[in-house]
Amino acid sequence: MSRKPTIGVLALQGDVAEHVAALEHAGAAARPVRRQAELAESDGLVLPGGESTTMSRLLETFELLEPLRRRIAGGMPVYGSCAGMILLARQVLDGRPDQQQLDGLDVVVRRNAFGRQVDSFEGDLDFTGLDGGPLHAVFIRAPWVEKAGDGVEILARVPDTSDAGEAAARIVAVRQGAVLATAFHPELTGDERVHRLFVKMVHETM
Repeated sequence: MSRKPTIGVLALQGDVAEHVAALEHAGAAARPVRRQAELAESDGLVLPGGESTTMSRLLETFELLEPLRRRIAGGMPVYGSCAGMILLARQVLDGRPDQQQLDGLDVVVRRNAFGRQVDSFEGDLDFTGLDGGPLHAVFIRAPWVEKAGDGVEILARVPDTSDAGEAAARIVAVRQGAVLATAFHPELTGDERVHRLFVKMVHETM
């Protein structure tokens, strides 16, 4: 029997404990990551929600930016939710000029596309590759994908309905190889299917 994958959750800012709990329930050995040694011992990594510009600065402060870029380029599976999606994108619209990107996804994202934090949005999404029907998604100051490269698989869009407003049909979940990203927060809903998908992705690289 193969061992459980060890999946780190970047613990510089954001909803770390919720991701750790979801990963454990999904069959992984999960732990916070703050140092290079902890990153080196991880089979995969989750970049949680939070504030992307702050997380970018903290990655530099904790000397994790370049090691993480190298691990992603080397094929380590990574899942980013909300701010994590922003960090993984090759380009960010409405970001700070000094914001650092991890270049894990060939996408252009719009930061805070869903509006201010008080303007959170919830909806049910059809998510490619997940069994069990629609996925209930919670968006908090969330980005969306404005443009995806040819190698990026689009997994979910906001339903194209009138009550979705400008968010209608926007791309909110993508995968490119071993990199997965969602604009929403599955760790907040109790639905572990996205985390189970990521654990499976990590298993496949071990």
